[in-house]
Amino acid sequence: MLYRRSVLVNQIPADANSSLGRLAAVEGFVRAVMVGVIPLVAFEIFGDKESIARIYFFSTLFTLLFTLNLQRLEILLKRRGLVTLSTVLLIIAIIFYWSESPVLFAIAVGVQAAGASIFSVCISLYVMDYIGKTDFTRAESSRLLYVGFAWLIGPTLGGWLFGIGSASWVYLTAISASVVLVAYFWYLRMGDDVVIKPAVSQSTNPLKAIRMFFKRPNLRIAYLITLSRACFWAMLFTYGPIYIIEAGMPAWASGMLLSGASGLLFLSPIIKRLADQVGTRQVIIFSLLLIGSSLIGLGIIGPARPIGLLFFITGSLGGASMDVLSNIPFMRMVKPSERTAMTTVFSTWRESSSFLTQAMVGITLVVAPFWAFFFVLAGLQIVTAIASTYLPRRI
Repeated sequence: MLYRRSVLVNQIPADANSSLGRLAAVEGFVRAVMVGVIPLVAFEIFGDKESIARIYFFSTLFTLLFTLNLQRLEILLKRRGLVTLSTVLLIIAIIFYWSESPVLFAIAVGVQAAGASIFSVCISLYVMDYIGKTDFTRAESSRLLYVGFAWLIGPTLGGWLFGIGSASWVYLTAISASVVLVAYFWYLRMGDDVVIKPAVSQSTNPLKAIRMFFKRPNLRIAYLITLSRACFWAMLFTYGPIYIIEAGMPAWASGMLLSGASGLLFLSPIIKRLADQVGTRQVIIFSLLLIGSSLIGLGIIGPARPIGLLFFITGSLGGASMDVLSNIPFMRMVKPSERTAMTTVFSTWRESSSFLTQAMVGITLVVAPFWAFFFVLAGLQIVTAIASTYLPRRI
């Protein structure tokens, strides 16, 4: 049963989550402008996919230290301090990338992921504290329009800057955007914004939260849904640019691929309407199957070829639909009194997806060519689609 919204929530204007959307868009731009460049620089520094997979694999462990202790950090720093910390970590990561030292570059992957994870958790908590359950789909759709704009521009801009100059221009742009991010957050925090306010949710023991979370079948399925979607994006944003180079296309084409895939987020209002008409669960299942079939197509192609871009785009269409809807099962099924605890556990999908994706790549490369990994990832999407059929029809 959906809980009755508080008076505070009912008094929030319809466009109150616009501030969250703009804030998420600036943070997304910081990562988007680098997303097509970092894998190419890593490929130049380390020379092969196996080394890149190991770096992302072990960086996940570092990120988990932050994510699973966010509740303790929130007690110490408050939520406003966590958002500020996330921005500081992003800037540190960019400086480490800029050094092009193999050791610092590897550390930067984990530091950037930690910053992104902290920011994502804080935004989710603001949404659940001040926006009612029945409005989650509308809020996510609206927020992703802002984020989609950032990710439409960012990868192409980053690829262009990398092509005409060097990675230094990309890093300088990302640092500038990070400064704008923290300044805008504090502008909202010190002003009259109705959402960016002191936290309502309370912290609890993280180990207890993990046990509570995974005891519930529906929350386990919700986690698997978001994990599977994130594994697809982890594959695309890490290995998509390398696929472009191996297919014989220019480096700037990687930015176009990632921008095109991200631009599909502009379909979020259509996805929202479709979910309202046929059900969120049904759209999630279809999207997972679309991602899975696209990955099977990439696997059938085999070694990197330009035609593979078509399957990356069709898979991204499913991924964009999941971006709009994959958090909804969790947001609607978590109890209001457990939001902070459950969100901290749920947010580990970011680290778990990186961990799982790189583990699958590493294991696949031991016994088969890289393209066989597409079949493995497709299997995960199909299994998740089957599991999603066990969710309540109205979520």
